[in-house]
Amino acid sequence: MAEVVLIVEDDQMIRDLIRLYVTKQQYTVIEAADGEEAKQLFLQHKPDLIILDLMLPKVSGEQFCKWVREDLGNQDIPIIMLSAKTQIEDRIEGLSLGADLYLTKPFHPEELIAYIETTFRRRNQQRKRIKANGLELLTEEREVYLRGEKVYLTRHEFDLLSHLMQHPNIVFTREQLVRNLYKYDEQNILDRTIDAHIKKLREKIEEEPSKPKRIQTVRGMGYKFVQ
Repeated sequence: MAEVVLIVEDDQMIRDLIRLYVTKQQYTVIEAADGEEAKQLFLQHKPDLIILDLMLPKVSGEQFCKWVREDLGNQDIPIIMLSAKTQIEDRIEGLSLGADLYLTKPFHPEELIAYIETTFRRRNQQRKRIKANGLELLTEEREVYLRGEKVYLTRHEFDLLSHLMQHPNIVFTREQLVRNLYKYDEQNILDRTIDAHIKKLREKIEEEPSKPKRIQTVRGMGYKFVQ
């Protein structure tokens, strides 16, 4: 399945140019001309990478980036910022907002594509097999092993554990977990649904479920996987 790249750019010519280069690499492209449309497409399609212009109508690139990183709690998806602002202060601000790469206009499409390919190659290598704290999670096979013994998880239990293990030591609120794991049905999912999955997971992967060492509760905040 081809990776999905979201292009957020209000300049039609630049958007067409980026799409031309990205589709040549066999990636699936979705496009937005403003920040509000980008939010809708992000929730609908769950892209694997975002190419983000900063000067956008309705919702600016900076606001969109902050929405992804802080409101949704998504620290995983790579974000490439494009901007006509060339000062070092602008670069620092863009990176501090959560961008993984800051390219100034005019940019070289070949450099953009090289970064995208490198990002996907590294991510795929890292995500195939995750080992932490006595657990081994195989993302493609959707299998989990505890000290060599297979652990049988439901689909929702696996998705939750996979998300937490891919972001070790990061605290996620229940609301963030609902948004990340139930994007298409988050209105019908209650916070206690996450609590129920966490309880079941602990029964399966913790030596002492009442004193968990892997999935820990951060009081007043949420849950984290301890690496």
